[in-house]
Amino acid sequence: MLSFITNTHDPHYIRQRANSLENITSARHDTDRKHLLLAASGSVATIKIPEIIKALSKYEGKLSIRILLTSSARHFLNGQSAEQPTVSSLMHMPNVEAVYDDADEWGPQPWKRGASILHIELRRWADMLVVAPLSANTLAKIVNGMSDNLLTSVIRAWDTDGGIDNKKKVIAVAPAMNSAMWRHPITAKQIRVLAEDWGAKEPIPAEGEGEGEGEGEGKAPSSDPSEPVGWFQVIKPISKTLACGDTGGKQHSVTSSSYEMITN
Repeated sequence: MLSFITNTHDPHYIRQRANSLENITSARHDTDRKHLLLAASGSVATIKIPEIIKALSKYEGKLSIRILLTSSARHFLNGQSAEQPTVSSLMHMPNVEAVYDDADEWGPQPWKRGASILHIELRRWADMLVVAPLSANTLAKIVNGMSDNLLTSVIRAWDTDGGIDNKKKVIAVAPAMNSAMWRHPITAKQIRVLAEDWGAKEPIPAEGEGEGEGEGEGKAPSSDPSEPVGWFQVIKPISKTLACGDTGGKQHSVTSSSYEMITN
């Protein structure tokens, strides 16, 4: 009896149950709420994830959130401070149903023929994927089609035209990197790939942003507003001082547009 009580109150046990393939498969049939897959890659802006979740709490009862963290992103949420809580504490925040990392893709049991695969189930479950922050490293991986972790596997397996899941769904990314990385020629080239090859439209302006703000920010080609929205969208960063002391872009402006983008 004591073991039973201990297990059900253990954060790891609770997270393991929430992350099970059975859980996500059954959750796909929850049509009363919109499904947001919120991901973070290895940028110091990962510390804004709790802020994003709190900002979306006004949609309680209308929104279901599953968090996906890369191995690098986990380093920024290890209980260092109130601003940087533990990963397990995210499970107790409004609308959050589960938290995943790379270890969940093939664990804890060996995969068997015919079994479900997590990155496929996450794609099927999600109405929208938001990557905030998107690091320079993950941007490069996405553009080059790499799928070496759970996040990039979800993106690589995304149904870009709705031909598989019978529903066209959006991936929105919020680049967050220091100014030197953002101004690097390869970054502009990679953003152009997203815009020209993957149907991304003009970057979504951040909250309160005026024309010409920030330094060295790239621009995607302008588009006809009458055209349908593409499957990939880039949220334009704003120049600011990062938590590490360098200058870079912020990403928490995604909070105001995520739910509206899902419902549209």
